[in-house]
Amino acid sequence: MKAKDVIELAQKHEVKFIDLKFIDFPGIWQHTTIPVSRLDDALFEDGLGFDGSSLRGWQPINASDMTLIPDVETAKIDPFYQASTLGLICSIYDPITKQAYSRDPRHIARKAEAYLKQTGIADTAFMGPEAEFFVFDDVRFEQSAPNCGFYYIDSVEGAWNAGREEYPNLGYKVRHKEGYFPVPPTDTLGDLRQTMMTSLIDSGIEVEVGHHEVATAGQCEIGIRFKPLLTCADQLMWFKYTVKNIARKHGKTATFMPKPLFGDNGSGMHTHQSLWKDGKPLFSGDGYAGLSEMALHYIGGIIKHAKSIAALTNPTTNSYRRLVPGFEAPVNLAYSSRNRSASVRIPITGPSPKTRRIEVRFPDPSCNPYLAFSAMLMAGLDGIQNKIDPGDPLDKDIYALSPEELKDVPQMPVSLEDALDTLESKHEFLLRGDVFTKDAILEWIDFKRNKELNPIRMRPTPYEFFLYYDI
Repeated sequence: MKAKDVIELAQKHEVKFIDLKFIDFPGIWQHTTIPVSRLDDALFEDGLGFDGSSLRGWQPINASDMTLIPDVETAKIDPFYQASTLGLICSIYDPITKQAYSRDPRHIARKAEAYLKQTGIADTAFMGPEAEFFVFDDVRFEQSAPNCGFYYIDSVEGAWNAGREEYPNLGYKVRHKEGYFPVPPTDTLGDLRQTMMTSLIDSGIEVEVGHHEVATAGQCEIGIRFKPLLTCADQLMWFKYTVKNIARKHGKTATFMPKPLFGDNGSGMHTHQSLWKDGKPLFSGDGYAGLSEMALHYIGGIIKHAKSIAALTNPTTNSYRRLVPGFEAPVNLAYSSRNRSASVRIPITGPSPKTRRIEVRFPDPSCNPYLAFSAMLMAGLDGIQNKIDPGDPLDKDIYALSPEELKDVPQMPVSLEDALDTLESKHEFLLRGDVFTKDAILEWIDFKRNKELNPIRMRPTPYEFFLYYDI
């Protein structure tokens, strides 16, 4: 598309407003809205100024002016406003130097794609995320006063709500860890998911599947088709935006928080990945599970750098409520065919080389996808460039292995603090091609420590009262 195509699209749909969306450093969409009268060629060249000091992890107040410039390829009609609105995703630039901003996640993703081509290894990295989410009927939480903090979640599907008066109670609760694929009336969210899928399809996103997930109440998955790295990250942000807004329109609330429920499955974001060059797939071969040597080395890079990139693929303290050893979480850094207990799985895809790929299972949907996808690509490329051996595959149920059998299998970090410490000491592979800058990495680490780790350290949790009040 070109600027004139966007203008024609706005005219066709009698658009009244242009909604300019951009992602902040931690990974939340922000936006500003302008009337359609300001939609012209200059908008795509000069952009729109804004205050970068008011965005998390970005500019100091003495250098706050920044510019956002919309990407013509991202134009979509936004269905969540009363007035006809066209949505555009923007990238961030310095208004003085006119250079792309080093902490803009879209810029980092764009540099990752450019570096891939520069290496000559491939020209396209395909990503296919499976972002799981929960839909609840009510959520309340508070932690503002020094003497009060709580959370409360409610779901009509939850077996833990089986005794609640629902006027009338009709049974059909999802049993603990039995939420995978039940039909209605046990699955109460089928119509809601179909509405989400319809909205995604109408916006141009290819949807492949939608279903209830394993957890007791409200866990869902909608699969969208793989795309090149930057496009995929854009689509994932639109996906999350769609899911949240449609849930809200139906009187419900959706969250991509990795572990909102104690004692039940968390939400992951298994990410399928493959490299292509000149329209040909590079991960198909005659090695283990039909993989090429390149694909195995890519896996070697992912496994070697998993503890560093976890700070970007699993970037919240809540991420590590999901990644707990001894439960059904991909904490063991091993690879295997078909085996969902391994952190890297090779799906069974049939004979076509075009479908051969790997699936990295430890990321979760709280991540900033531009940063997470870029980090995984850089780790995989390091594996290819240095021919990193991933070791032997582990074709056993890893969850059932004894401590003796597991002692030589590396594991994911046990906490966000652990992941950030590893990223701080081992991030050279991310700096290649100037994809991640030192400034961006150090700001990420500093932000996470000061805005998330330390505040959580200082606050008691409800369960600590249960354990220690009478000590």
